This record gives sequence, structure tokens and C-alpha cells, in this order.
Amino acid sequence: MALTLDERSARAEGSLVGLSVGDAFGDQFFLLVNRDVSTETGVPPGPWNWSDDTEMACSITDALNQSGQINQDDLARAFAERMDIGRRYGAGALELLERIRDGDDWRRASREAFGGNGSYGNGAAMRVAPLGAYFCDDLDRAAEQAVLSAEITHAHPEGVAGAVAIAVAAALAASRPGAPVEPRELIETALDRTTMGEYVRRGLRRSLRLLAETPREAARELGNGNRITAQDTVPFALWAAATRLDDYESAVRACVQVGGDMDTTAAMAGGIIAAHRGPAAVPAPWLQAREPLPDWLTSSRANRSENIDNGK
Repeated sequence: MALTLDERSARAEGSLVGLSVGDAFGDQFFLLVNRDVSTETGVPPGPWNWSDDTEMACSITDALNQSGQINQDDLARAFAERMDIGRRYGAGALELLERIRDGDDWRRASREAFGGNGSYGNGAAMRVAPLGAYFCDDLDRAAEQAVLSAEITHAHPEGVAGAVAIAVAAALAASRPGAPVEPRELIETALDRTTMGEYVRRGLRRSLRLLAETPREAARELGNGNRITAQDTVPFALWAAATRLDDYESAVRACVQVGGDMDTTAAMAGGIIAAHRGPAAVPAPWLQAREPLPDWLTSSRANRSENIDNGK
């Protein structure tokens, strides 16, 4: 399956729609004003603001639209320069991105995070589904590029593993638009290419035994992102996407129903499902409620064409 650059961009941007709406929907349930909104049937009043999950996913999508691959130095600079602290970045991410913005090398900053262990948080995985959709014709390259996107902020193997698993799942889902993908195949394909991260891999294997369970039962075994780690977030998010790949709303609601890092699990699951079914998978009223994506993203494909025309 040979895709044009515009076809790749369209798939990535479709996944971004699903990611951003899932992120924004899940984020509403952290607000006290929405504490009585039903997670099973309720829809919070708009507008729905998105979080750091979407802001960083937009930078990845923009980078791919611009150059067709991940350039780590450029992406690190984009993450740092576009960081809006009002988007609820975690303390570790804020410190790291501020160091990069102040001129520190991202390689050193990433390695030195968390006492020299590097981050094994879920931040590299929350933003990566559009990258998987972009490289849907080459699952190995999706995994390779996911590693490059993750290493900028996550030097720990578990943090990288989370990104690889979500990217490969999104790539497989996007490679069969509208065609069946069995839950077991989606998870096993991600597991096969996630060669690092003992605990993420363990969670993915455990999720294969839970395909018939309810969301709460699955979250009890896999975690719900409450610890903000890749290993307690990615297995459940991938379980939600795999078991509900043809039902965006059901998957996103499953993420919200189990609590924890609701915006992040919903972003991961939503990005995978929209990679598979396109942005039309997202309920239209939900998309209307989500705040617009940043202006600098909308012109990215035009900028890429201009760069190509100018021989850059």
C-alpha cells in the first residue's frame, strides 16, 4: 500500500481529531462543575478545552506534515516553544521542556530526568497515535519513528515502550480503514513490535486475557493511568480501543468510567479508533464542542508544499 504524502497527512490528521476530542471529553470530568454529569450517557456542556496531550500531538502531526519523518532536534524545539503551562503539563515535563527552551540539549535533559532514570510516564504514548496513522503502510517504521518521538522526553524504556505500542496499534488500525481488526490481533501486533519495557509488555499480555471483561474489571487488572505511568495507562487504553474499535463513543466513555488519567486514556483510545474509521467516527456534537486546534497546525501541509517547491 503506497500512500502519497497528502494521504498520510489525512490519516494522521483524522487520528488527531479522535485523539483531541477524546482528550477534551475526558478532561471535562476533572472539573467540579461537571461532577454530576453521567459518565455513561452524559455530555458536558461545551466548549471542551484540550490538554497537553493534544498540544504535543499537534506538534508531532505538524512535524510529519512538514518533513515526513521525526527530526528529534526540531521536534524537541517545537515541544518546548509551544508549551502552554495552562494545558496541565506534569511537573516533570514542565521542568524538562523549560530546560530545552532555555537552550539545554534535550538528550541530556531527558536522561537526567527523575534522578537520572528518565521518565516512564505516559506522555510519549498519549501524543503518538497520529504518527502511527501516518506510517500505516509500514508497521516497523511506525515503531522506529515512535521511538524517536518518545526519546525526546522519555529516556526510560517503559516510557518508550508505551509510545511504540500505541503507534503500532494506530498504524495497524489505519492500514485497514473500515475493515475488521480483531481485538487480539491489534494487541498482539503492538506487543510483537514493543521490544522494550518489561512492565508495559506484561500489561499488554495481561490485557489479552481480559477481552471479554467490563471496563471496570479490565482497569482493576491493568490500571487506569492513576499513577501516570506508561505501564498503568497504555495496556488499558489499548484494551479499550481493541474491544471497541468500531464504536468511538463507547471506547472513550469506557476510559472515563474507570477514572484515573481519563483524558489521556481517552486520547490514546480515541486516536487509534479514528485512525481506523476516520474522523467521522467522532460524534459531530462532540467535535463541535471541542475547542479548535491551533492555527499553526492548519497550514502545515501548505507549508510543506511550499518547502518542496522551494527545494528545501
